[in-house]
Amino acid sequence: MVFNICAQQTASTVNRVTEQKIHHLISQMTLQEKASLLHGNSKFYVAAIKRLGIPEWALSDGPHGVRAEINRHDWAYAGWTNDSATCFPPGTALAATWNPTLAYKQGLVLGEEARFRKKDILLGPGINIIRTPLCGRNFEYMSEDPLLVSKMAVAYIKALQSKDVAASVKHWLANNQEAHRDSIDVTMSERALREIYLPAFKASVMEGGAYTVMAAYNRFRGEWCSENDYLNRQLLRKEFNFKGVLMTDWSAAHSTVKAALTGLDLEMGTDKKDYHEWYFADPLIKAVEEGKVPVSVVDEKVGNVLRVMFSTKMFNEEKRSRGEMNTPEHQQAAYHAAAEAAVLLQNKGNLLPLHIDKIRSIAIIGDNATRKHCSGGLSSEIKALYEITPLRALQQKLGARVKINYAQGYEKQSTFAEGNSTGQSGTDKVDWKLIEEAVAIARESDVAIIFGGLNHDFDTESSDKENMDLPYGQEVLIQEVAKANPNTVVVIIAGSPVKLSGIVYRVPAILWAWFGGMEAGNAVADLLIGQVNPSGKLPFTLPVSLTQSPAHALGNYPGRNLQVNYEEDILVGYRWFDTKKIQPQFPFGYGLSYTDFSISHFSTDKPGYGKNEIIHARFTIKNTGKVYGAEVVQLYVSDPVCSVMRPEKELKAFEKVFLKPGETKTVEVQVKVADLAFYDESKKAWNTEAGEYILQLGNSSRSIFQQVKISVK
Repeated sequence: MVFNICAQQTASTVNRVTEQKIHHLISQMTLQEKASLLHGNSKFYVAAIKRLGIPEWALSDGPHGVRAEINRHDWAYAGWTNDSATCFPPGTALAATWNPTLAYKQGLVLGEEARFRKKDILLGPGINIIRTPLCGRNFEYMSEDPLLVSKMAVAYIKALQSKDVAASVKHWLANNQEAHRDSIDVTMSERALREIYLPAFKASVMEGGAYTVMAAYNRFRGEWCSENDYLNRQLLRKEFNFKGVLMTDWSAAHSTVKAALTGLDLEMGTDKKDYHEWYFADPLIKAVEEGKVPVSVVDEKVGNVLRVMFSTKMFNEEKRSRGEMNTPEHQQAAYHAAAEAAVLLQNKGNLLPLHIDKIRSIAIIGDNATRKHCSGGLSSEIKALYEITPLRALQQKLGARVKINYAQGYEKQSTFAEGNSTGQSGTDKVDWKLIEEAVAIARESDVAIIFGGLNHDFDTESSDKENMDLPYGQEVLIQEVAKANPNTVVVIIAGSPVKLSGIVYRVPAILWAWFGGMEAGNAVADLLIGQVNPSGKLPFTLPVSLTQSPAHALGNYPGRNLQVNYEEDILVGYRWFDTKKIQPQFPFGYGLSYTDFSISHFSTDKPGYGKNEIIHARFTIKNTGKVYGAEVVQLYVSDPVCSVMRPEKELKAFEKVFLKPGETKTVEVQVKVADLAFYDESKKAWNTEAGEYILQLGNSSRSIFQQVKISVK
């Protein structure tokens, strides 16, 4: 306790000294110098004030890898030869690991590589809720569940910032579709905002300590996110006590006076060639001179900028993290992320893992067996040091023992154009010549593996998908190959939901391998041959069809007249499917293993709790199979009798447990009773009603093993 008090006093003293330094620097600045810190002076830089020793600020894209160097004043790449980076699997894959420890490791690597590249802010993580399967940016975001997003984001942010690089949590707020993202006006209930769309941002700021937040392109309740007083002053500043920098997404500023007064700090990417014409440049200086914006407001913004600079040791380079690039440890971290993310959806007859000692030949089929994905997705594109494809990895690992036959199977027919999805149209053409080649090699091989799914013509920033279908005639390809060879494995490479209803009954095994980053091929090869046991779980619900999904079932996507109302309210993802008793293709939290687990002895430390107490829940888990593996045990809570509608169940805790064959562990998870609350719109406050709650323990939202009832006084 003495240590904690001393630590708090030390931190308080450091903060007081830092604030004095900030105040002193501001007192020496001209108005022009102050404004220069509040807008970019190039695509990714903010100007230095050399006479005061204030360094230039360098920003970089990079939710899952530091982006290659871009020219100062246009979007062309600078052509450096030393800016290749480690490429991790993107957001949905990270969330599919259900392992905050991996998120922490990824944050450390990104921080080290950003510092090596002399970057001060990394623009990530992206933490918007996956509301519709069609959102082009789902692959960057993590999950449909706010708790899962929160746990992964907080770990990522803490690690990244421990390396003296500021995180920029994005996109604040309700950027849940790319269609009309720069003009759509989003409305939702206050309850949906508080229960679904705010928690990950709140956790990122209040638990993760995120130094910067990025305002989204869209409007929220009639006001642009970059100049929304409720979002930026009331919620972010007052409720979350955010002391860092609120910046725009690139070209997301719309005004000078309103944006200044409502809490925006930093304007980036405005589409005007002369930086002096940007909203927070000469127009801000003029607004202050005319008395429309108080100098104190400008000083507040400058203080926020300087505070982040001090937090990342920019005024003390000697003590600042130096960073490293492309180390073996970084590459190993990327491999583990890809390997742990993969979700085994189906494995009839235990076709997987492949028994290589009994197999003489394998047919490898599909464009995604040879396609590289790290360089796609616009702002998330990475110039990877290398990228191992599945075909290459399987050839390297098995080539001496097994004959590998390759056929393309389907051809990429789409053409990506930023800002629209028309390049996705007409991509369902069946190429029978390619299919016949694939069928021929499948027929003569012991096993066929089809690498299908999507690419970054579909999973991308700036446009949504037109539908959930597998493009390029893949469904027909899979059906025909499965007829020729019943031992057919389908590997889905994609970052967002695709329709599998046409193939689940035709093939015995389906492995969802995401976009796997630079080590994608090695990871998926090791999963297929059993060197690694799949342990990923779906971070979103996989519908049978798009019409099952709430936004589409209710007809409120993409909106009407550039307005979209979230009529499904709090029933997003599994909350909708479970409450409405709709059977999805595969449920949230679902994923199989090569081993088996038993879960027993689920209990709580007592039967009843006060509203300020913590529930200590325990269970015993045993690996009853023959191989090492991991299970993600998920704790859901139901409130069967409530004054308002509540979902059938809600995720409140989870734990990923690794076990050797025969090994048993007793695990405790904790849930605050306060976290059982709903947001009471009538009281404008959280409400944990007294009564009975049901704790449900399982390994997906639809697979519950044991229940315990508790009472809340």
